[in-house]
Amino acid sequence: MAFTAKDVQALRERSGCGMMDCKKALTQADGDMEKAVEILREKGLAASAKKAGRIAAEGVVVTVVDEAKKVGCVLEVNSETDFVGKNADFVAFVEACAKTVIEENPADVEALAACKLFGSDMTVDEALKEKILVIGENMKLRRFVRYEGDIVSYVHGGGRIGVMVKFDTDLAGKPEFVECGKDIAMQIAAINPSYLNREEVPAEVVAKEKEILMAQIQGDEKLKNKPEQVIAKMVEGKIGKYYKENCLLEQAFVKDGNVSVAQYVANTAKALGGKIEVVSFVRFEKGEGLEKREENFAEEIAKQLQK
Repeated sequence: MAFTAKDVQALRERSGCGMMDCKKALTQADGDMEKAVEILREKGLAASAKKAGRIAAEGVVVTVVDEAKKVGCVLEVNSETDFVGKNADFVAFVEACAKTVIEENPADVEALAACKLFGSDMTVDEALKEKILVIGENMKLRRFVRYEGDIVSYVHGGGRIGVMVKFDTDLAGKPEFVECGKDIAMQIAAINPSYLNREEVPAEVVAKEKEILMAQIQGDEKLKNKPEQVIAKMVEGKIGKYYKENCLLEQAFVKDGNVSVAQYVANTAKALGGKIEVVSFVRFEKGEGLEKREENFAEEIAKQLQK
C-alpha cells in the first residue's frame, strides 16, 4: 500500500515522532497507519515523543578539548531534573556528543543530531531517544560552540557553567600558560563579561547607555544645569566604567584587583618570554533563558509512588 507526504505528516501529528521515524514506520507497515503507530510504540518512539512536551531546563554543560588536534567544544544538553544532570551515564552521553562535534564539525544542533555518535553505531538523535526511554525524562540538545586553535576550558559547579577560551599564543602546552588560561576562564565563569573588549560593544549599545546616563543627569537637580562640556565628560567617564564592568580585558582581575585582565595576561606573557592574546570566549550557564519547572518535590515523589 502506497503512502503520501500527507500520511507521514498525519502520523507525525498523531504520534509526536520525528518525520523520518514516521516515514520509516509507514514504509515498514506498507502504508498501514494503524500498524505504523504500533511500530512506533514498539520501538518506544511514541513514548519518547510524549515526554518531548515536558520542560527540560536542567541538565549539564560540558567542555571537551582535543589537545592534539587543537579543537574544543562546549555543549549544553538539558534534562527535566538536576538528578539526571548528575547521572554518570547521562554525562558520558553528553561528553560523547561533544566529541562528535569535535570530530564531525556539524553546522548546528540539527546537523549534530544526524551525526553518528562518537564511539557508537547510532546517530546522536537515536542515542538521545534511547536515553529518554531508559531514564524516563525529556532531554534536549540545546547548543554548542566549537573552537579551533589554542584552547583552555573550565567547568564550574559540576556542569552548571562551562567556559571555553581561545588564545593566540606561542606558549601552548607550558604549565604557566595553562594556569593563566584557567585563571581567565574562571574569571569569565565568575564575572560573566558580555564582551571581550570595548571594540566588540555594538555602537547601539553604547548609544543606549549614553541615553540612559543623560536621562539620569537631567533628572538630578544638582547636575542638570552644569555646563554641557562638563556633562559630556561625566557621561564619558561613566561609559568608561561600563566598559570596565562588561568587557573581559578591562575588568579588574579577580585574583589581583590592582591589575586588569589585559595587564595580567601581558605580565604573564612577558614573564614567560612569549605571546599570549585572548582571541574569543564562550560561556554557557545551564538552563539560562529557559523556563524552569516549578513543582513541589514532595508532590513529585508522591506521583512517582502512585504509578
